[in-house]
Amino acid sequence: MNTRGIPLDKFDILKQYFGYDVFRRGQADVIDAILRQRDLLALMPTGAGKSLCYQIPALMLDGLAVVISPLISLMKDQVEALRSSGIHAAYLNSSLARGEYADTMNRAMRGEYTILYIAPERLDRGDMQALSAALPVPLVVIDEAHCVSQWGHDFRHSYLEIALFIKQLAQRPAVAAFTATATPKVKDDIIAQLQLRDPFFITTGFDRENLYFEVQKPKDKYLALLGMVRERKDKSGIIYCATRANVEDVQRRLSDRGIPATRYHAGLTDQERRANQDDFIYDRKPVIVATNAFGMGIDKSNVAYVIHYNMPKNIESYYQEAGRAGRDGEKADCILLYSPQDVQINKGLITRGDDEYSSAAEDRIKYNLEMLKQMTFYATASDCLRGRLLSYFGEKPPPFCGNCSNCNTQFEEIDITLESRKILSCVYRLKERGRQYGKGMVADILLGVDNQKIRQARLNTLSTYGIMDGDGAYRVRLIIDELERHGFLAASGGNYPVLSLCEKCRSLLRGEQNFTMMLPREAGPGPGALFAAKKRPAADPALLAKLKELRFQTAREEAVPAYIIFTDAALLDMCAKRPRTEEQFLDVSGVGEAKLKRYGGIFLRAIRDFSADRPEESAPPRPDLS
Repeated sequence: MNTRGIPLDKFDILKQYFGYDVFRRGQADVIDAILRQRDLLALMPTGAGKSLCYQIPALMLDGLAVVISPLISLMKDQVEALRSSGIHAAYLNSSLARGEYADTMNRAMRGEYTILYIAPERLDRGDMQALSAALPVPLVVIDEAHCVSQWGHDFRHSYLEIALFIKQLAQRPAVAAFTATATPKVKDDIIAQLQLRDPFFITTGFDRENLYFEVQKPKDKYLALLGMVRERKDKSGIIYCATRANVEDVQRRLSDRGIPATRYHAGLTDQERRANQDDFIYDRKPVIVATNAFGMGIDKSNVAYVIHYNMPKNIESYYQEAGRAGRDGEKADCILLYSPQDVQINKGLITRGDDEYSSAAEDRIKYNLEMLKQMTFYATASDCLRGRLLSYFGEKPPPFCGNCSNCNTQFEEIDITLESRKILSCVYRLKERGRQYGKGMVADILLGVDNQKIRQARLNTLSTYGIMDGDGAYRVRLIIDELERHGFLAASGGNYPVLSLCEKCRSLLRGEQNFTMMLPREAGPGPGALFAAKKRPAADPALLAKLKELRFQTAREEAVPAYIIFTDAALLDMCAKRPRTEEQFLDVSGVGEAKLKRYGGIFLRAIRDFSADRPEESAPPRPDLS
């Protein structure tokens, strides 16, 4: 136990306070780095569990952990969620009245809080200097750290004050920076601007398998949008528009059709923006139409779809905005409605500036125009959309993901047994001559490329030279990558990896097995097999409805969003497990001891009453949640 009586074991805290049994990828590594007082930069996609990475060590360290966060809504959600889990936390921002601010500061000075969220604009206040002098600050967290970079997609001048604030602390804390998206250039800028010292760097991967990506090019965007929203009438969704005028138009037309939609942009008063945002977060209006002024820090877990009515200016913005769907891990849709006019709108916003966009120097304009070009390539691509996104962030994806509109219409399953044997035979023939080469050279040999290097090494005398000259370089490289991915080939050798055969390839070479892969259609788009995602078995709709109604009533009584009580994923797990005892209730994903004590009684009673009304039903087996 530390001085607050909190367990010092991260696994105990994970279960006791947050109700989870295992860490997600990368979480334990980040926690351990912070506990070693190591600076770090973590690139973790939305929904990967960034908050736990700093909340758990904050509970284990003595003193006050300071979390610098850009938006009021984010702080409020995080603090409400922590308090519902039995953790003492607070926030300081402009939403507090003078008396509330003073009371929070006084309680912080008395050491009553474990975690304090603060807006970066308030770091230079004298009371913050007094607070940091009165209490040890073992950890400073910078959320949405890309905001510190002028090369990022959401630069905030106030973030430039963070390094000075840290330098003025009596003892330098561990500094942990988190962001969901960052190119290599932005990553380097974050490290430099925050003055991170030999930071531990981790990226848990940008892929979120539960998100479905689609690009449509409709003749009438509004009619296409209307159809999508109606198909998802019981779902919560965000619709992004490039301009305020589009927001006003789309929101009005949806409302006129009886769709409960609200709006959000910088032209509204602060009071209306807060009211509209609350309507969306509290599910009073499940659809919000907004500019990119909305969303960063929104912790709403049950957003089932994000539709971009206009194409964003860059891939970072798009991926972060689209990533606000499916935070609870459930399947969600990310759909972009593209038209060439979107490119011209964005060029105008970049080069002319707008009251929602700061003016930029010439080099920054050129940079932003290049980013717009990359976004346009994505919107007009015929290859895997997920692959495009992951490649942009430096990851090597498979050529086919099976969960995007292009893969579902532009790809088909092809038997590549013969092509695979040709490639493996080429590597084998090279081995017979005591030679090993990389993928590029092997592909050139197979394609029959005539160049000096091949002639000098007499590789044009191989029996496999030119035996795939009709397949095309791109196709040959895809198949080589697939053979490596499935363990038929291995690439090794440091900076210049060469190909070698694996034991597994024998059966393929001998004709004892066939091999297939998804490849782009050669004759243009056609009807492809629809993505067959593994889905959670349907919960009993009557029980789920009963639990959702109970959650809604409880949330209304406590004046918090429903997902603060329990996420949709937790309710689905309750339906699957049908807990009857407190011990069984603790086995529900997302239920810790504080939530058991606070809500266990009423939810257990609801489940028992429901089961008593249906005695013929037994608790169903736990579903596959993958």
